[in-house]
Amino acid sequence: MFLSRNSLVKNKSVRTAFAFACFLAAATPVRVVAQSVPIEQQVKDVVSHLVGVMDTSAQATANPGAPNVRMTTCQVKVTNADPSLIRQPSVFLYQEQALSQNLGSPYRQRFLRIAPSLDELSVESRALRPPKPETLINLCDRAEAERVVRQSDLGEVTCSVFLRSEGENYVGQTPSQGCPTNVRGAVRITNTITLHQTGMDTQDRGFDAAGNMVWGAKEQPYQFRWIGK
Repeated sequence: MFLSRNSLVKNKSVRTAFAFACFLAAATPVRVVAQSVPIEQQVKDVVSHLVGVMDTSAQATANPGAPNVRMTTCQVKVTNADPSLIRQPSVFLYQEQALSQNLGSPYRQRFLRIAPSLDELSVESRALRPPKPETLINLCDRAEAERVVRQSDLGEVTCSVFLRSEGENYVGQTPSQGCPTNVRGAVRITNTITLHQTGMDTQDRGFDAAGNMVWGAKEQPYQFRWIGK
């Protein structure tokens, strides 16, 4: 059987197109796009990473010069709040830090609002300084139904850390310029946080007006590890 010239040209074109398609399929890597975790779930994950009790006792044992600090965090309910403050999904936490040998005198007390960032690309942990911290000492020891505060109890916003999911961890930091403060000679603080399965690592640092670090983590981050979790 004889093929016309047009049939030969047509068949050749089909074979060429098929070969080119096969080449592209072999040369182009297969890309698997992982489904992103919904921002609502990320908020829940961060809250789960934070709520509970952890301390730096293991680090203090390994390094006698390191302080043994206990961090206690619990969820609270905010009443009489402005809708913009409690936009969903927002979760409010109370957190205090104290030397393990002096738990009745915490040196840091704050509220945290855990919520999606405005662009919903990260989870914002916004810290607020309560105006009457002495009334809140050991708040997490109270029953959940008693952990109710008003918006006026939250105080002023001091700083935010923006956390992003990295595998099973959440990693974040303060804005590059840090946040203003007035604590132990520092006028600016910076922080880098990693939330992981065994607790949290934090590099909390304070700087004076000349840019000198006056307190905070140096070579190693503070290594908080869960107690009974």
